[in-house]
Amino acid sequence: MPQRAHQGRSTALELASPVFEDHHRIPPRYTEDAGDVSAPLTWSGVPDGATELVLLCEDVDAPSGSVVHWAVVGIDPRSESVAAGRPPPGGTELVNGFGRPGWSGPHPPPGELPHRYVFHLYALAEPCVLRDAPTAEQVHEAVTGRELAEGTLVGLYER
Repeated sequence: MPQRAHQGRSTALELASPVFEDHHRIPPRYTEDAGDVSAPLTWSGVPDGATELVLLCEDVDAPSGSVVHWAVVGIDPRSESVAAGRPPPGGTELVNGFGRPGWSGPHPPPGELPHRYVFHLYALAEPCVLRDAPTAEQVHEAVTGRELAEGTLVGLYER
């Protein structure tokens, strides 16, 4: 993903999960095929001046175009993680691309190549205003120019 700029430059956040490595398979517990529990995440490198964090998970390989699996605004910038199956600290979970608030785990069509589920975390200089049920494009547009730092983590899943 290209870096977006805020006053000339954004920095990198370290975004990780204790249950899968970047560009590796997401365990079934965190998919619709099993527990449909949101994966635990950890992060570091939130810069001073961040007023909130925004989290987006999108399936960039969905046949109909990028689909939102999780969109959360208002996350406490002093937080460093989110536990499995929980909303991020202080965050408001928006309606995802499946019409439900919060997390909706991976469930690509059977027989396709692995889909990429991209988790984006943005540290923003000012609050982000999004309507409920935003598209991935709307989230990206809402954070562009406001981000002080950003990080990504990619999980793979196939059926």
